[in-house]
Amino acid sequence: MGQLVCKLEKEITKKVRLNYLLHLPENVESSDRKWPLLLFLHGMGERGDQIDLIRKHGIPKIVEHRDDFPFIAVSPQCPAHTVWSAETDALAALLDEVSAVYPVDTSRIYLTGLSMGGYGTWQLAIEHPERFAALAPICGGGNPDRASALKDIPIWVFHGAKDRVVPLEQSQRMVDAVKACGGNVRFTVYPEADHDSWTETYNNPELYEWFLRQSRPAR
Repeated sequence: MGQLVCKLEKEITKKVRLNYLLHLPENVESSDRKWPLLLFLHGMGERGDQIDLIRKHGIPKIVEHRDDFPFIAVSPQCPAHTVWSAETDALAALLDEVSAVYPVDTSRIYLTGLSMGGYGTWQLAIEHPERFAALAPICGGGNPDRASALKDIPIWVFHGAKDRVVPLEQSQRMVDAVKACGGNVRFTVYPEADHDSWTETYNNPELYEWFLRQSRPAR
């Protein structure tokens, strides 16, 4: 008997679960204003179910000391034994949930992450480019063969030249691929930085000013 040509067409559902920290600007619920949203993806060392781990670096650390942080900031925790690149469905569902509950300006949703979260930033944006107004991946990498999906999104990439965990070439490949597609990409290399290229990046007010200048065109 020869091989049969068959076709599967079936609707399925998927249950996702993420713990996350949520920062809301002051007076967010007492005005008619819509707020920009910043989604932050942490690194590998903060995975698991102890939510306080993700306060160590990046946006959750910044908002602890900035009452005037001008974004709704969403900082999920990646479950143990997985990576952000495998959790893109959960992250998309999280954005849907927060945008439905809080006054989010959906034309100004921004995405950033460090190390494993830098990889997740590239991956999530490639899978859902229509969601994001700008990206800032830090010491990460991605699939340059799919970079054309990002050609319409402003991107600011950061990496340490002496990074021994994620080589600089990982970011360089993505930058080159986006440029080859005619994309809008900016690349900052810290000449003396090792893997921690995020502290200087997230402490720089220019990053947040740059985010706020970006918005998705009306469709």
